[in-house]
Amino acid sequence: MKIGDLAERSGLSTDTLRYYEKIGLLPRPLRDGGGRRVYDATILRWIDFLDRLKSTGMGIRDRLRYAELRGKGAASLTERREMLETHRHKVAGDIGRLTEMLAVLDDKIDLYRRMEAGETVDPAFETCARTEHGAPSRQEKPTHEHSPGTRPRADAEA
Repeated sequence: MKIGDLAERSGLSTDTLRYYEKIGLLPRPLRDGGGRRVYDATILRWIDFLDRLKSTGMGIRDRLRYAELRGKGAASLTERREMLETHRHKVAGDIGRLTEMLAVLDDKIDLYRRMEAGETVDPAFETCARTEHGAPSRQEKPTHEHSPGTRPRADAEA
């Protein structure tokens, strides 16, 4: 397929495809008699994988390193696996942190819905809402402590 077809099927612009080829993220394609790039359909799977790595937060340097290793074939299997295991560990940590933050957001949304419905809210919420990041001001002492490993309630944070 020609570069325009690849761009359409991959969702990347022709400029991006040329750039990825230039920096080594994509292998150099064959050329036809007129010098135009000709790609095998299997490149779509590689582009999809690169996009997935990018969406998980893998930086361009690591994706370039992975592409370089991929070019070495079976000789780099262990290094590629280890690289993916390291990245997977990072992604799992990111998911954990995002899951915690999602719970905080859910609690805060629930709090606002209760307030909108006329429910009385703990007055400590009003104090916390006026301080930076929900922390009590310097003159105030915290009204409660959180146990290690527990998540503060949304009505105690701003």
